[in-house]
Amino acid sequence: MQKRWTVKKYEPGPERSLQAALRIHHILCRLLVQRGIKTFDAARHFFRPTLNDLVDPWLMKDMDIAISRLEEAFFRREKILVYGDYDVDGTTAVATVYTFLESIYSNIEFYLPHRYREGYGISQQGIDYAVENDISLIIALDCGIKSVELIAQAKTKGIDFIICDHHLPDAILPEAVAILNPKQRDCPYPYKELSGCGIGFKLISALAQKRGMPMEKVYPFLDLVATSIAADIVPMTGENRVLAFFGIKKVNEDPSPAIKSLVQLSGLKEKLTTSNLVFVIAPRVNAAGRMDDARKAVNLFIEKDFDKAMAIAEILHSDNFDRKEIDMTITKEAVELIQNDDTQASRKSTVLFQPHWHKGVVGIVASRLIDKYYYRPTIILTQSNDKVAGSARSVSGFNVYEAIHRCKDLLENYGGHFYAAGMTLKPENVKAFQEKFEEVVSSTISPDQLIPEIVIDTEISFADITPAFFNILKQFEPLGPENLRPVFIAKYVIDTGHSCIVKEHLKISVKQRYGPSFSGIGFYMADKYPIVSSKKPFDIVFTIEENEWNGATTLQLKVIDIRPS
Repeated sequence: MQKRWTVKKYEPGPERSLQAALRIHHILCRLLVQRGIKTFDAARHFFRPTLNDLVDPWLMKDMDIAISRLEEAFFRREKILVYGDYDVDGTTAVATVYTFLESIYSNIEFYLPHRYREGYGISQQGIDYAVENDISLIIALDCGIKSVELIAQAKTKGIDFIICDHHLPDAILPEAVAILNPKQRDCPYPYKELSGCGIGFKLISALAQKRGMPMEKVYPFLDLVATSIAADIVPMTGENRVLAFFGIKKVNEDPSPAIKSLVQLSGLKEKLTTSNLVFVIAPRVNAAGRMDDARKAVNLFIEKDFDKAMAIAEILHSDNFDRKEIDMTITKEAVELIQNDDTQASRKSTVLFQPHWHKGVVGIVASRLIDKYYYRPTIILTQSNDKVAGSARSVSGFNVYEAIHRCKDLLENYGGHFYAAGMTLKPENVKAFQEKFEEVVSSTISPDQLIPEIVIDTEISFADITPAFFNILKQFEPLGPENLRPVFIAKYVIDTGHSCIVKEHLKISVKQRYGPSFSGIGFYMADKYPIVSSKKPFDIVFTIEENEWNGATTLQLKVIDIRPS
């Protein structure tokens, strides 16, 4: 798959000013300016965050009402239900709020909708459960902002809602007692990008303050908040970065039984980073809801005994193994369907349907097809009872939700955002939907959007890559959206004569005209070996990482792409 390279622009003036203030390598200052960090104070907050940088929770609209309603429930001995979504953000949010409230109040339980029987968000079954169990207050976490009708129904049955949601609200808001969501138009809370668990953390922070409790009672939940931030792909900026910084610190220094057991089962030896949370912890947590019941994930997070936590973690680990087997099988079947259909070659979209595919992994399969096989907007559909249900994923710059919206006459239900969406439709409409979606995509997508883009931060010379440079680069962690791992390009690179292919991977040893040589690895990039071994200069796109071997630590390149100079 050929890729297009886009090198970010930079601002020489602010870069020079920042370098004069910080006295570090100008390329590091360039990276900071690109991330909106242009002053000494901003850089100090970036590199040396403190818990004092956290925003006052009482600035959030309706926080005073939410806390008053909670205190009223405590006084009246009402039964409280902590309700959350079945993904990582939802399960960490439920575990955080439930565990904290349970430490001060006993008449409380939690509820997670079943992914297949109930679907996302507030469900009719959830409301019925609350009615049957005399629950009069529901705290909805990572969901609820769009559940106008169901929350109105609950209100007629004497059930109040406190909504803690971070999704974009519609014009009409639910009739909740309190809505905690910084994305509300009239919410003065200055940071708008908290995760669902982050908003839950703000709720318990305000409650702790109201009750005169030390903040040390809420800080132990920062590992769950960090996990939610990493897994939910929210911006790693501002307050999220502070929460993630201290959450990852806790994960590494004092992990909860849940995190400790998941890390142990994964076989991970090195220090945990946001990347580990995304690729090691999150899939195992998500697997609970994808394969069966997300309650297992909450039970793991609230468990205080390590041996009991390990027993639950082993079930999640097994669920994740099953999930991987299933999604690999479906991906293989999907690729074969495309390859055996002559019309697919000229299409600008992929829409595939097989009734036996597992609903829990269709989104993963859609992403995998885009990343590794066919770079175009992709929808994977499967049979769900008497309906067809599916997940859509998009390519850079293309609004897949809007494209699906234009096919709404063929759909029963749909929802989502710019890059990911879900839908249900009648089986007899699948063929028409495939054609309509292709028609919409073909007429709106640009040719550039069908070529994968590698966004490069800046050009660098090998001579600039020193241990001192990398030591500061490491401090850009925690990494995530809007603070991604810096990607570099080095030009006119030549092979030292020691590059080779190892299985499907490319091992390189390269240098420029001046400066040191570097080794590196390009996973599944054996096809680039002819460029490297041609004895002609080439350009290389990479990130920098440490390699530990026989007790020695060296810097190496993790290769992203290569092309002739």
